[in-house]
Amino acid sequence: MDYLVREFSGHGVSFESIGESCVVEMALDNGSLAKLMLPSGLITSYKPFMWHGTTLEVLHTTVSEGEDGEAVIQGGVSMDFKCINDGGMPWSPSNWTLRNVSGSSDKSIQIELGSAAPENMAEFKCAVTLRHNLLASEFTVINRRSSSLQLLGCVMNHLTVSTPDATYAVGLQGSNYHGRRPINTEFSIIPPDSDKKISSTSGGESWAQKAARGLFSSWETRDGMKDEAVEEDSMIEESEGEEADDYAHMTEEMCRTYTSAPREFTVIDRGRRNSVAVGRSGFDDIYVLSPGSKHDWYGKYAYICIGPTMQTPVSLAPGGTWKGAQYLHNPNL
Repeated sequence: MDYLVREFSGHGVSFESIGESCVVEMALDNGSLAKLMLPSGLITSYKPFMWHGTTLEVLHTTVSEGEDGEAVIQGGVSMDFKCINDGGMPWSPSNWTLRNVSGSSDKSIQIELGSAAPENMAEFKCAVTLRHNLLASEFTVINRRSSSLQLLGCVMNHLTVSTPDATYAVGLQGSNYHGRRPINTEFSIIPPDSDKKISSTSGGESWAQKAARGLFSSWETRDGMKDEAVEEDSMIEESEGEEADDYAHMTEEMCRTYTSAPREFTVIDRGRRNSVAVGRSGFDDIYVLSPGSKHDWYGKYAYICIGPTMQTPVSLAPGGTWKGAQYLHNPNL
């Protein structure tokens, strides 16, 4: 961490060591701040300046004790990408390094992260920008191989709420959706009932593995129960329709992919008198998970998980580049 402090301190950025991880804090003069962990790239906190004159935490992050006594952090904003070469060999960026810091605390701060695949298969870049009313994550993926790559990806935003019963997604009316099982990434928070259903069929496989399973028949689930998993996926995906409400109530437990959602919509929490606009580019679909309102207010499952996803893998030609982004906009100034 001494190297990071020496090379990148200033610009409104500070560093703190926690175990084997490093916490990068971006702080603006108006009080807005965000925290990101290295090497995971997990954004654990976003506190924008609000209309009432102070900051408010937007993200939902939990810390628990793992099997070996280590701290397990889940929630926040996480990215889950996977590239697959023509031989079916997958790779996911998980070890992110800090490459640059720019900007100033009076306007905006940007940190640039990078991760390279073995044998120069692909290069991943992520720029996280904090502005007075915005937290943006912008992604660039470059195929460094002489043959094509298949790219899958999603971004998971765990937005903290008082309770899903007081929460609405505004702007999804008319969007097509289908039911699905929860996306299971390293940092996902999944209600216990949903997690039990997943473990009985998928063996804990990641979302990217599920998406790739239909393309690469050699991929199996970890417990070998591929046929059962496919059968359950088919049953769940039969639950489809068109969103009828402009104020979609999050009170019921649900998990959906919206395939024709607008590029930006808003999540309103009447309990906290707060709203967050979620925007995207480069991703066609939106994932929405609500744990439902049977859990404790302001507890572990008082959140809504929303994020842009790729339902269909993107093919990158040799030397090709894919760009995407997601934005959390604070309209409460």
